[in-house]
Amino acid sequence: MIKFLFKGIIRDRGRSLFPFLTVMIGVFFTVALYCYMKGFFAVMTRTNANLDTGHVKVMTRAYAREAAQAPNDAALDGADALLRDLRERYPDYDWQVRIRFGGLLDVPDAAGETRAQGPAFGIGADILTPGSGEPERLALAEGLETGRLPERPGEILVGRELAQRLGVGVDETVTLIGATADGSMTMNNFIVAGTVRFGASALDRMGFIADLADVRATLDMNDSAGEVLGLFKDSVFRREKAEETARSFNALYEAEEDEYAPTMITLADSPGLGDYLDIIDSAQSIIMIIFLVPMALVLWNAGLMGSLRRYGEMGVRLAVGESKGHVYRSLLVESLMIGALGTVAGTVLGLALSYYMQAVGIQLGALFKNAAVLVPSVIYAQVTPVSYVIGFVPGLLATFIGTAIAGRGIYKRQTARLFKELET
Repeated sequence: MIKFLFKGIIRDRGRSLFPFLTVMIGVFFTVALYCYMKGFFAVMTRTNANLDTGHVKVMTRAYAREAAQAPNDAALDGADALLRDLRERYPDYDWQVRIRFGGLLDVPDAAGETRAQGPAFGIGADILTPGSGEPERLALAEGLETGRLPERPGEILVGRELAQRLGVGVDETVTLIGATADGSMTMNNFIVAGTVRFGASALDRMGFIADLADVRATLDMNDSAGEVLGLFKDSVFRREKAEETARSFNALYEAEEDEYAPTMITLADSPGLGDYLDIIDSAQSIIMIIFLVPMALVLWNAGLMGSLRRYGEMGVRLAVGESKGHVYRSLLVESLMIGALGTVAGTVLGLALSYYMQAVGIQLGALFKNAAVLVPSVIYAQVTPVSYVIGFVPGLLATFIGTAIAGRGIYKRQTARLFKELET
């Protein structure tokens, strides 16, 4: 029976080509969109973790309430001792001290007068200590566009768009004008070692990176830190493990009422990111529903049209004694075969595009200039084992549902009317 139905599908393209193309196109978009969403969220999560949130982050309770403003007057004191304790207590993480701060970058001319000036956002990270891992984590070498990485104290890397806006080049001196942790005005000169593409539009537009020791000296934050970031050593965010770590750490300070006591949050607790992670968890179901319903409706209509065209064929089969149930079941099997062929073809095309997107990516940084979270400028797809099978659910189910609804007309055929049709 299967062989007979397969020959019918191949030889009578009029009844199989449209459903095949419908399934193929639907599955193609299902697979491609799923891989794109997985890649988008994976890259976005990694970018935010490395540049801003970590997988877990320790700061004071007062700092946490105004974290978006980087209030260094509420920074952690005794950060170095806390860092050693965290590394001993939670060895599964790579712990690093970070300081985020804002200010003005002033570019002097040959006479020492201001040539250009603009607001900037700085990140203090341990980029000079050998083996710290921060240059690799921040992808400084990969993003370097001009100049070199900082090699000595007093050197910084400036975001490419910020450097272009200020008209500053490599080996030029800039002056940071800001405020210390105590609220006093501070100024310090830095040498631009190079310009860098951070991979996130917000930082490319306003960001720069300086060594942690330089920032501490400039902001009067010796042995202090705005944040202590913890990242899983394999760079993969595990939400349940991170939440368990945060609960364990916060329990140590639960009895303290001091607003400057340390508290730990996870990446999922960061503003905006929790919602994105929830979308990731439900992305597979959302995508299948998006394409399943329209495909089923289209294939239902295709089945109705096919039934009208094959009215005589079904009549002959019923007239020679084939039961209505057998005819109905054969249509369902035929639809599953067409669905399987269309699903395989659509999956192959979807994976081909996804592998290409995984290697090349799409430049979408201009769309996320005002995003609340750090969104990478280049979005890559990500092919996972689920990508190979996700298309089979909507592909097979849509054809089955469409044919099951359209094929109900078989049971409405009346024998008396059937013979009258055959006589004509």
